[in-house]
Order: sequence, then structure tokens, then C-alpha cells
Amino acid sequence: MDFTPDAPIRCRDFRIGCVGSGFIMADIHLAAYHGAGFPVVAIASRSQEKAAAVAARWGIPCVHARPEDLIADESVDILDIAYPPDQQPALIRLALRQPHIRAILAQKPLALDLATAEALEAEARAAGKVLAVNQNMRFDQSMRVLKEILDRGSLGTPVLATIEMRAIPHWQPFLRDYGRLTLLNMSIHHLDVLRFLFGEVEEIYTAVRPDPRTDFAHKDGICASTLTFRSGVMAVSMEDVWSGPKAPGYSGDIYIKWRVEGTEGVAQGSIGWPDYPDGSPSTLRYSSTIATGGEWVQPTWETRWFPGAFAGVMEQLQYAVQTGTTPVLNVADNLRTMALVEAAYRSVDEHRAVKLAELGY
Repeated sequence: MDFTPDAPIRCRDFRIGCVGSGFIMADIHLAAYHGAGFPVVAIASRSQEKAAAVAARWGIPCVHARPEDLIADESVDILDIAYPPDQQPALIRLALRQPHIRAILAQKPLALDLATAEALEAEARAAGKVLAVNQNMRFDQSMRVLKEILDRGSLGTPVLATIEMRAIPHWQPFLRDYGRLTLLNMSIHHLDVLRFLFGEVEEIYTAVRPDPRTDFAHKDGICASTLTFRSGVMAVSMEDVWSGPKAPGYSGDIYIKWRVEGTEGVAQGSIGWPDYPDGSPSTLRYSSTIATGGEWVQPTWETRWFPGAFAGVMEQLQYAVQTGTTPVLNVADNLRTMALVEAAYRSVDEHRAVKLAELGY
């Protein structure tokens, strides 16, 4: 039961400038930063009026008229971006040219495609800047504890993992024109966290169909992916963003559940974010012939993925800047997640399993 569901805060030294004033910044990033004591010194977004309202809410001293003006503000050490992914690369490139910016936290997905993500990684490396990507599910409390259980060998050799999502996301309007929907913007959470837990993927097979509820043209609405890891682990990730009718008087069943089976035990749990804004913590329970005598044990915590995990995301970047080390969510690692997404789209287009080696990973 000696687990650390929330990342300890080791550094709060570097001043943050925030780009974006939508839900994920206003209600999640800034709530987490306020609770953890991170210094946010400036904000900007596409709407200065909206940015000013968010600044007043969180006590941010400076509101810039444009994101470009914030990036030029020499009081900013770390740039935190929560912006549409088609517009994010230009802001990253501008920030890479600023001597005063020490590090950048980009939103996931880093870009709309693997080639653009690879170019950004190369440019950040050439500029000598720290670029991290906000794959925040790695800091969900149940995922952190599950990783500790796996690292201790309590489940023996992992054999099979599943993530089953039956939840209805709010698709931002800017996604309408991308041609890529669930795999790039929702499945990416699960594909990345499976890499975090089990290492690199050998191949992926993905099947999709449109979501009857989504009212704009798309192909990858409901998705199911089967992954084979180099270690031999098999995983299945399913994203059901339809999740049955949503109508007055209809009682649905919204959840995200996961399960990991090993040679010496089983762990299973749920992800709490579908309850937002009411909210509930993610859960985990496990049974191990090694660690629990075969009995089910359930560690508990009060914190939640939304917004608690986002403090861990910023902390790993603050600490990396302070120590000159590589952040956990570094851009080079994220390229492997982007490659997995790209392989999933190739699998859909070609109706076959795709090896990551085909993409150079």
C-alpha cells in the first residue's frame, strides 16, 4: 500500500506564460497550477477579453493581446500551450527562437501528423530547448500506482491489458476540419499510457467506424486497436464515443475501465474523468500471489486526474529545467506515440496490421 498516486512537487521556480483560455486551460491547467503553487505570470489567447476573464479568475498579473506578444515577454520562462493542434507548431517555432524561454509544454497531439511532429523535435533539439508534450494520462493516479505495481513485479510477467472507454467527449469545433478525430485526439491518451506501462509496440491493428452522434464528416469515430508489444504483452484499446443513445429519460452507462493480467496477479480499475465536473477519483484494485497473498487490495486516494494530474505534468518540466535533465514527457519519447497513432491510421487505410518498424520506430 506504499504508493505515490500524485507526483511530489520538487520545483516551483520557473515563471509560466499560458497560451489559451478555453476549458482545458481555464478549468484544468490553472486549477492544478494554483493548487501546486506554480507561478503563472501571463496569459494570452485568440480572445483578449476571454483571456482577461481567466486572468481575473486566477490572479494572473499580465494579459497580452496576442499569443505572439506573450511569447516575446521576457518574464516568461516556461511556455504552456493549450491551443488547436494545427496552430500549435507555429507558436512552438516562435518560442524556440526566444532566448528567454527555457522550456515549452505543448498540448497533445503535438501536431496533426507524424512528419510535423518529427520536424518540431528536430528543431527543438537544434535550438537546445526543452520541449515536452502534455500526455497527462500518465499522471492519472491509477496509472501511476499501476506502473509502480508493474515495476515491483507484483503481477509477475504481464500478459494481457485492456482499456475500454464508453464515454462521450465534447469535441472542440476546430476538430471538424482535420479529417482525423478519435485516434488522434482521444485514443492517443490510451496508446501513450500503454507505452508508458509496457514499453514499445511491435505492431498495431486498428478498426474504426463513424460515430452516429457526431454531426460532421469523419471516419475514426469508434475505434478498436489491438497492440502487440516487443515484450510479448498483448493489449486492446477501445474508444466508444457513441456509448449508446443520449436522450431524455435514457439511463446510459458511461465509464472507462482498464485491466492488466499477469502470470502472478491481476489489476483492474476505472478512470474518473467521465464524471467531470462532479468528479470522482480513478480507482485501482489488485490481487497478487507475490504481494497480497492472493487477496484483493484496493489503495485509495482523494485526488483526481482532472485537475490533479496536470500538476505532475508541469512539475516534471519545472524539475527538468532546474536540473538540466530530460523531462519524463519529452518530445523524443512522444514521437513514438505519434508514430503509433500514424500506424493506426495506416492500419485503417490498408486493413492490415502495421509494424512500427515500417515508420522507422
